Amino acid sequence: MSEVKLVATTRTDFGKGAARRTRRAGRIPAVLYGHGSDPLHVSLPGHETFLALKHANALFAIEIDGKTTLAITKDVQREPVRNVIEHVDLLIVKKGETVSVEIPVVITGESFSGTIHIVEHQTVTLEAEATHLPQSVEVSIEGLEAGATVTAGELSLPQGSTLVTDADAVIVAITAPQATAADREADAAAADLAASQSAASAAAAEA
Repeated sequence: MSEVKLVATTRTDFGKGAARRTRRAGRIPAVLYGHGSDPLHVSLPGHETFLALKHANALFAIEIDGKTTLAITKDVQREPVRNVIEHVDLLIVKKGETVSVEIPVVITGESFSGTIHIVEHQTVTLEAEATHLPQSVEVSIEGLEAGATVTAGELSLPQGSTLVTDADAVIVAITAPQATAADREADAAAADLAASQSAASAAAAEA
């Protein structure tokens, strides 16, 4: 994904009241930090930032007073009910350096008929070049049978990245669905009903 250019303005008012006023104005409170600099409190354009954050590990080009700073997202605070972005933490990065980031896992393919897959880890941690971060890691489960697993060490990693997550960590496991007690009771009731109907039919035929 190419750089997302955002024009930021510095913030001098802090606290919950100031943050609410910033959001009412259609902007999102944020802080820029890293590379030994003091944290810089800014506000970002709300709509553009919201769209950019739909992409994992987007690279931001933050323009402040005519100067551009590259940054990636380290934390996003959201209001849980409405999913409104309340605050964003941004880490300053430079071209050529590597950073550690969490990458979403995307499951592809279908496991063997009659099985289901259980995702044990929805993300993996990789080290990659800060200005070329991967968006996701694909995990194929095509044709895998019950009992099979895919570990982090078996993933095909994006070019230029290295695995930080424990290589033995199970990412996805294939299993056969287990019948619940309710399922077994329903099956038994159905069998009893079928038996009673069969017996009634036989009695009617003899009469």
